[in-house]
Amino acid sequence: MKESQNIEFKLNWKEDFLKNVCAFANSDGGVLYIGINDKGESIGVENSNRLLEILPNNINSKIGIIPTIVVENIDEKQIIKIIVPSSSVPISFNGRYYLRSGSVVLELKGRALSDFLLRKSGATWDSLEVLKEWVFKPDAEAFNHFKKLAIDRLPFVKNENEINTLLKKLNLVTPTSLLTKAAILLFDKNPQRYFPQAVVKIGRFLNDSDIVSSDIVDGNLFQQAENSLAILKTKYLLSHITYEGVHRREKLQYPYEALREAIFNALIHRDYNSTSAILIKIYDNVLSISNEGKMPPEITIDDLKREHLSKPRNKLLADIFYKAGFIESWGRGTLNIFNECKKAHIPEPNFSENNGVVKIVFKLTRFNNSQNDELNDELNDELNDELNEGQRIVYKYIIRNNGIMAKTISEKLKIPFGTVDRHIRILLKLGLIERNGSKKTGGYSASSKEK
Repeated sequence: MKESQNIEFKLNWKEDFLKNVCAFANSDGGVLYIGINDKGESIGVENSNRLLEILPNNINSKIGIIPTIVVENIDEKQIIKIIVPSSSVPISFNGRYYLRSGSVVLELKGRALSDFLLRKSGATWDSLEVLKEWVFKPDAEAFNHFKKLAIDRLPFVKNENEINTLLKKLNLVTPTSLLTKAAILLFDKNPQRYFPQAVVKIGRFLNDSDIVSSDIVDGNLFQQAENSLAILKTKYLLSHITYEGVHRREKLQYPYEALREAIFNALIHRDYNSTSAILIKIYDNVLSISNEGKMPPEITIDDLKREHLSKPRNKLLADIFYKAGFIESWGRGTLNIFNECKKAHIPEPNFSENNGVVKIVFKLTRFNNSQNDELNDELNDELNDELNEGQRIVYKYIIRNNGIMAKTISEKLKIPFGTVDRHIRILLKLGLIERNGSKKTGGYSASSKEK
């Protein structure tokens, strides 16, 4: 035998080993052997009968559980075997909580302790009630929007005009008649006054340290979900444009449905106790979405590539997103992401978890860029070499927004006006853009020879 997640050896009994029993109870259960050394060799105990008498009462009085305690003969030596079942409620020793991780006993503190106590209670963070002094300011537009989205799955919402009644039917009110945290995040006009960390940050980067443009998406989660996608589509990502007869078709360089699933997953599974925002970073050939929200122990990164259990960190948020039709079925969101990337002929996205932060990375190959990047459609290799990153971004924005003024470009891209002006002068010199209209009211468009 070797020490493991469920097995531990001790030579003699000491009261301090109650924390090991506590850790087994708070984890998946386990067996504590008394009379075996660290190498797994049976040394035996001399007072086995005495231990059989005192250990049950000692363990029960100190940590409140009754394990099975037996004497076994191993290699002709008497060994005490303490069999500890997994507990459905949190178990403490001297006011402290312990958990088993491999063959190590860890004391739980801070957020790890809060998460553990929530998990053992069967509750999730979003189901907790808000403080009595919090003032709920319902967003009528968000409620009406939800009713339109949810009418297929919740037919009763069509005729439900009382906001408080609807919140109760959606299980967003606690038994004490206080709102849940989920209700604030979903339907309040400004949830950031209570949860300032609940935002999405989007940025365009030259490299890991140099940022060109950024946006902060706030509001309730419905607004964040839809506005994040809209901003990505109109400001940060390029579309390959084709025509089917008279119909114009736009295909994003990254598959829209995959981005949609990834953003919705981040909103549902993030840890809203943390102080960090959801981060969306865009580079030339890479887009990443990261959020603080540790994977549940039942699910590994490899499980995301196949159908798996649905273990949302925030059950109420997941339920409302499902009823609104934002997610189709629990446990298949990541599969949809892989399938959409496969259909778009881009590399399989990479999921990772590091220090409780889950990250998905989408990448484009050179071929994908040549197919989906408007710049590569509009510029030949020689011009690509002549433009720096800032000039390319301004040029892309002008292509998408013909007739736009320099001042507007500066405001939308959050680039200093002087920098935008310099980029525009270079683009004019290269003949890539042209000025339309008067000096005061006119703007810039792709030049006629580039259209």
